[in-house]
Amino acid sequence: MKRVFLIVLDSFGIGEMEDAASYGDVNVNTLRSVSTSSFFHMPNMQRLGLFHIDGVTVGEKGTEPVGAYARMTESSKGKDTTIGHWEIAGIQSPKPLPTYPEGFPKEVLDAFCEKTGRGVLCNLPYSGTKVIAEYGDEHVRTGDLIVYTSADSVFQVAAHEDVVPVEQLYEYCRIARELLQGEHGVGRVIARPFIGENGNYTRTSRRHDFSIMPPANTMLDQLKENGKDVIAVGKIQDIFVGKGITEHVYTAGNEEGIKRTLEYLDKDFEGLCFINLVDYDMLYGHRRDIDGYAKALAYFDEKLPEIMAKMGEEDILMITADHGCDPAYLATTDHTREYTPLLMYGKKVKPGNLGTRSTFADIGATVLDYFHITPEFEGESMLPT
Repeated sequence: MKRVFLIVLDSFGIGEMEDAASYGDVNVNTLRSVSTSSFFHMPNMQRLGLFHIDGVTVGEKGTEPVGAYARMTESSKGKDTTIGHWEIAGIQSPKPLPTYPEGFPKEVLDAFCEKTGRGVLCNLPYSGTKVIAEYGDEHVRTGDLIVYTSADSVFQVAAHEDVVPVEQLYEYCRIARELLQGEHGVGRVIARPFIGENGNYTRTSRRHDFSIMPPANTMLDQLKENGKDVIAVGKIQDIFVGKGITEHVYTAGNEEGIKRTLEYLDKDFEGLCFINLVDYDMLYGHRRDIDGYAKALAYFDEKLPEIMAKMGEEDILMITADHGCDPAYLATTDHTREYTPLLMYGKKVKPGNLGTRSTFADIGATVLDYFHITPEFEGESMLPT
């Protein structure tokens, strides 16, 4: 019974790519920044080979790694969650998804207001916590929706749960998703419910992403078509809009994501368990919380032996990321254009350096190769021949 557990540490970049400056990112390195924290402690990732990866200059290399390791290059144009995950699964995007540094055009908002029956506040790139602090009172008073974006391809709608019930907010986001296609086909429409009172508004865990449909088949589709299980943990279901997925479970954060992973390790299935651990990005990277990021990484590292101990003879563990989000980078609170790590472990994996890869899609190709499926996309397997 072959199983692959593919874990995405959301935003765990390991250093700027050669074209990072063209994305506005200079001297960025998420790993380097979090390694400055006194809470940074990753002995098990070290054993797998994290500090042996090309270009990584922090951390003690230690003994010879027990895993295979590589530096992954994003070949797609972008640095967001959607494009990063799509590329891991085989879709290389030659054009970035649209962004709106000056807000969304009038025709988009007019159509949105007409269909929802509500007005709109803000319509600018904004920090998610600042936008509710600054517009929350007016939203509560008027019922108008807080619409904002970021450097990423996102249309975000924030609403107080007492003003707009969460299910109604989700419906408004579905309306936006239907409107935002073609030229304005943003990667994600995101519902951002919040609670609280003046001066103390806080976002809740009931965020929900409404992604654009993947434009081509991915490794998920190919696995499903070949009778394999494709289990999505966390926001994987939303990123791929359920396409190619046979079972899914949402999570409230990293701790639950790791717990669900451990539960699936105890279950019988053949195929892929694809996990996203979002807290690194959402709670720590965007909020420039270096210590929080380091603590979250240390927690995952602490749970790694338990994950590895549950692996069967034919199981493969793959750990990677989808982009960077350097919490020490003062120029922006948004994602950063970085290489990502790949650590691979299992009795079927030959330890050693797999070098710097030309695309995240090599991960998808490797997963398919393990199940003797020929990829329908460009990507090279990293399994020994």
